[in-house]
This record gives sequence, C-alpha cells and structure tokens, in this order.
Amino acid sequence: MDEKMKIDEGMPGRFTDKDWVVSPAPHVHSGATTQGLMRDVLIALAPALAVAVYFFGWQMLLTAAVSVASCVALEFAIQKYLMRCRPSVNDLSATVTGLLLALNLPAGAPWWLVTTGSIVAIGITKMSFGGLGKNPFNPALVGRVFLLISFPVQMTHWVVPQGTATTDAVTGATPLSIIKENLAQGLSIDGIVERFDLSYWELLFGRIGGSAGEVSAVALLAGFGWLLFRRVIRPHIPLAVLGSMALLGGVFWLVDPQRFIDPLFHLLSGGALLGAIFMATDYVTSPMNPWGMLIFGIGIGVLTILIRLFGAYPEGISFAILIMNATVPLLNKYTKPKRYGKEVRHG
Repeated sequence: MDEKMKIDEGMPGRFTDKDWVVSPAPHVHSGATTQGLMRDVLIALAPALAVAVYFFGWQMLLTAAVSVASCVALEFAIQKYLMRCRPSVNDLSATVTGLLLALNLPAGAPWWLVTTGSIVAIGITKMSFGGLGKNPFNPALVGRVFLLISFPVQMTHWVVPQGTATTDAVTGATPLSIIKENLAQGLSIDGIVERFDLSYWELLFGRIGGSAGEVSAVALLAGFGWLLFRRVIRPHIPLAVLGSMALLGGVFWLVDPQRFIDPLFHLLSGGALLGAIFMATDYVTSPMNPWGMLIFGIGIGVLTILIRLFGAYPEGISFAILIMNATVPLLNKYTKPKRYGKEVRHG
C-alpha cells in the first residue's frame, strides 16, 4: 500500500490522500462576492439617484450622503466596539442600505430624520440579529416604515420638482395620495386625472411628488435591466409582484373604472418599481427557490393593491414586503426541491 501511494504521488494527474478534502456544501462556487453583488446594486441605483439629484437639487445628494455615512459608521461601530469582531463595511451592504433608505425618503429630509432611520435600519433591524445574512426583514424598509409611523408629517412633506436642480421646488401630494383623497371627497377617476393633470409621461420621466426613488420609472427600469444582465437577481420576484398588481388592479378597474385607477397607473406610481426591483429581491429576506419566489412576489402584489385601495395609507408596498418577509422561512421549507436520489412514491 505504501509503495502504491509513493507511485501515485510521483505521477501527475493521479489522486492521493491529500486531494480528498471533506467539507460541507456548496462544493461549486461561482466566484461572486458580496462586495461585487452590492457594487452592481449600487450601479443599478445610480440612474435613479442621478434623476433625483437632477430634479430635486443638491439637497438630495446631501440626504443620500448623510444616510450612507450614518449607516456605514453605525455598522462599523457596532461590529468593532460591541460585537468585538472584524468590521465588514467593505462588503458595501451598509452602503446599499443607506442609499435605499435615502431613496425611500422625501428629498431634502432633515438630517436627524435620516440618521434616525439609519439607526433603526442598521442598529435594530440588521445588527441586532447578528449582521448580514441573519436579518429577517429588509433593513431599509423597516427604517422607512418606522419613520412613516413615528414622524408622519415630515415623511409626507413631499417635494414636487419644477424642472431642474437649479429651480426651486414646491411641496405637494403624491399621485396616489391625490387619487385617494379626492375619491374620498366624491370625485371620479376621470375628474381627478383631468383636474390634476396626472399623466403617464410624468410618471415615466419624473416631475411628480413622492420619495426620491419614485420620480422616474425609466431610471428604475434601467437599473432592473442592469441587474438582470449581471445576473444579480432573477426576474421571478419583480415580475410576480408587478404582474399580480396589474392583474388584481385590472380586475377592480374593470368592475368600476370611475372608482379604481387603471393597472398601468398602479405600476408606474408610488414605490411599486423601487420595491419590486430593489427591495423584494433582497437575498437575505426573500425565498431561495423559484416557486417560493413566485408565491412571495404574488403575495406582495396582492397586499399592495389591497392596502392602496382599502387601507389607510395611499401606498402599501413597504408594508406588503415586510409582511411577506415574515413568510420566507415557511416558503423556503415548503417549496424546497426534492433531494437527489429521494424515492418518489406513485399512487
């Protein structure tokens, strides 16, 4: 035996005991890193940030800088001084959380509001569960919802862009808020659209009230294309979210077009695209299997439409994503593919 091993060791291309390493899965790696994935997400968010800066001015860039800096600094401090571990801010996950939080806030939000959202997103939602990969809920969305419930006046102080970054902006309501408030006053959909000049062109290219990340559907779709091209995300969740929103919204619209807005308006307004593309597809808080992804996305779409039409808030995708985040462990369990070699019973 020893003689045979000596022969094997001297012959190239032959396996020896040193070549057999026992280790847990995965055994095949794609070469992708967390830092690389997060970098692609930042690139995909760049068009939305650029459009927001163009319409809202440098105050939007300042909001984004405060949000990113506070998220990164807080994560670094918690890991270094509380958890006593090596800081992992170089993986860019805190940077992505900070930018997403900024895009979910009104342009020009006060610094204390942004910092409070960062504390909730990073300190409570992410690091209290152990850091990246262990948080059950999307950190940026928890930060946004906390601020919306705790500081409704500041969080609904929307700025409507008036042209370019060099032009002063005025405050106003979001398209979804306009529709919800005026329907409650007895106006019809046609009357509201004509009175407030709500057009799909503005929804596509900007010039609408809302959070900074909502101003341009085209910019968000460009980011979606980049993420698909780079294979950072699969299309299952975004398409399931938007498809279920269109289907359910279309049913209500066909039943009563003067009380319910058409499905295309639902898709292009509010945070539908931002949530479906960048929030619902978060690796940590979304299902791992295709069937689970579809169920997850459909649940988000259905809940979003129901909250928009019958809830107290005009927008519902943030709440819908967080509710479905809680179902991810069950979806992963019951949509898990059969193990290779497992016997399948027939009859």
